[in-house]
Amino acid sequence: MIIQALPKHADAIASIYNHYIKHTMVTFETEPVSAEDMTCRMRDCAKAELPWFVAIENEQVIGYAYASKWKGRCAYQYSVEATVYLSPSVVSKGWGTKLYQSLLSQLAGKNLHAVICGIALPNKASVALHEKLGMEKVAHFKQVGRKFDQWIDVGYWQRLLNHEDEMH
Repeated sequence: MIIQALPKHADAIASIYNHYIKHTMVTFETEPVSAEDMTCRMRDCAKAELPWFVAIENEQVIGYAYASKWKGRCAYQYSVEATVYLSPSVVSKGWGTKLYQSLLSQLAGKNLHAVICGIALPNKASVALHEKLGMEKVAHFKQVGRKFDQWIDVGYWQRLLNHEDEMH
């Protein structure tokens, strides 16, 4: 089931994310995060009135997805960055799609226009997920990150939520 994340989920969220920090290049963070760090990030999303969801299976958090401000300057206020992470045990089992669908549904009801997602490349599974959900690749930056003694490219995918010329 997909539910709104609560502070009590922060430890499990940190555990999932720390796997990716320690063992993969999909995040550019290099030091493990604490439950307190994740609680602060959740609080920042809540202050911005942006959603953060967790996927629960057998009473365990198995993944999460959230939206955060794309950039700090005022003209970017209608754009958000989406993030999704899954426990390695549930990758490719449909949970990423379910989390993203919940996130996109919630975002569509807000005064937002664009959802942006950065993906460390190569990452075929993440690219496939984002394109399946209607996102299109709009940028590719070469060798902008370095982790585990390797240069990493980053691609950006985008989906427009509201196609009106003028927002109210």
